[in-house]
Amino acid sequence: MEAQTEREPVREDVWLRRLAGEWSVESPAPYGEGTIKGRETGRLFGNWVVLEGASQMPDASVHSSLMTLGYDPARGKVVGSWVGSMMSHLWVYEGGLDAAGDTLTLATHGPVMDGSGDTADYEDIITFEGEDARVLTSRQRQPDGTWRDLFSVRYSREG
Repeated sequence: MEAQTEREPVREDVWLRRLAGEWSVESPAPYGEGTIKGRETGRLFGNWVVLEGASQMPDASVHSSLMTLGYDPARGKVVGSWVGSMMSHLWVYEGGLDAAGDTLTLATHGPVMDGSGDTADYEDIITFEGEDARVLTSRQRQPDGTWRDLFSVRYSREG
C-alpha cells in the first residue's frame, strides 16, 4: 500500500477544522413533543473530522450519532457519512461550501421516513454563526422538486 503524503490544506479543510471541540446540542423534538438536548465531540483525524454525538429524547431514550467529513481533492468535494443509533441506513454525503465560506451543503439519498419504502434526496446544511455557534438544517426534496425543511439543530461551543 502506498502511503499518502500530506497536502496543503484548502479552504474546505480549514472550514471543517472549525467543527473540532465540545458542543452543546439543542433541537425542538418532532411533532412539538418537547426539546432534544445533547452533546457532540468533534475531533480531528488527519484531514478528517469525526463528530460523535449523544442526545436525550423527550421520552428519555438516548440516541447516538457519528458523522465523518473530509475534503476529497480528487473529486473537489467534501465527502462523508452519518449513522445514528435510531436507524439502519448509512447516509453518504457529498457537497461543498457556499461562496462566502459560511455554509456547507451536503447532498445525500435515503429512505423516506413514512415507512413506504420510497427513497428521496436530502440535504444537510451546516451554517456557522460566528466561531462558537452553528446550525444544521436537514431537508427533503419533495416530489414536485421543492425542498421541505425537516428539522434544525443548534450547536453551541462549550468552554
